[in-house]
Amino acid sequence: MSVEKFLKQRAVNVVVSGQYTLSNWLDSAGNPRSFACRTSRVSPFRMIVDVPVVGRIGDRITPYFGDFGQLEGRISDTISGSFLLELNMTPPMRQKLSDKLTWLEKFQKDPTVREERKQARLIPASPHSMLTFADGSMKNCFVIDMSVSGAAISADVQPEVGTPLAVGACVGRVVRHLQGGFAVKFVEQQNREQLERRIIRAPAAPPPRATPFAAQMDSMYEEVD
Repeated sequence: MSVEKFLKQRAVNVVVSGQYTLSNWLDSAGNPRSFACRTSRVSPFRMIVDVPVVGRIGDRITPYFGDFGQLEGRISDTISGSFLLELNMTPPMRQKLSDKLTWLEKFQKDPTVREERKQARLIPASPHSMLTFADGSMKNCFVIDMSVSGAAISADVQPEVGTPLAVGACVGRVVRHLQGGFAVKFVEQQNREQLERRIIRAPAAPPPRATPFAAQMDSMYEEVD
């Protein structure tokens, strides 16, 4: 099925964080790399998953989600930064997922739950952004979550701890590696109200030539000030 057709079907718009691996992406030890991901629309038969690295149509994926557990499926369609996963399930498993989706939909509409979440780390409405490194090179990335002091990132690169970089327009350093990604601590605490606008930047073509890191950061701040 295509993403276009799925968007016309009955499904739940729900954000659930998870992890997945792609067989053709390996780490330095030769093991499959784990990447962070999150759902954006789910039914008992298929789901749209936002990801930092999109697989190929036909690839078999075994993602894990905290609210759903481990799932199995096949990529049937891809769009920029996401893929549509056809779920391989037994009837009892499908019914269990359907019941879970009904509960999550009610959970999201509960105003007391929304109030509690204001104190949690923020999950951006759109998870895709850009990393800029000290040499001026840029890489697409996936923002797992963020706060005024830092962000958790997943990408097809795994920078060393201590690496200076910018997530969108927020300058910081890699402080630790995570399962499926890495954590960045910002040099300066950010304004909560402007946080998503500063961090989330649409993927763009790299500049024609590399610019010094300081100049690159200055130009970023000028864009948003």
